[in-house]
Amino acid sequence: MRKVPDDAVIGCVGLLHVGTRGQRGPGEVVVRVRGGSEAFLAWSEQPLAKGTRVLVVESRGERAVDVIAFPEETDPLDELDRL
Repeated sequence: MRKVPDDAVIGCVGLLHVGTRGQRGPGEVVVRVRGGSEAFLAWSEQPLAKGTRVLVVESRGERAVDVIAFPEETDPLDELDRL
């Protein structure tokens, strides 16, 4: 059976509820998508701790995604103050 990627989650920001172990194993991320919150297995190149804010960069299908650490929330308008 072919794994079908879930493109709706790519680009979404989520929070790790279970830390990842890099290539040794996935964690779990909860992502706000489709008007609610959904849990996915989260894979990353480097280990990421529980509570890390992450960005979904790829879908592996079957409720598994690749993530990277994402900076803390900032207001983009704050950048205008620096001009």
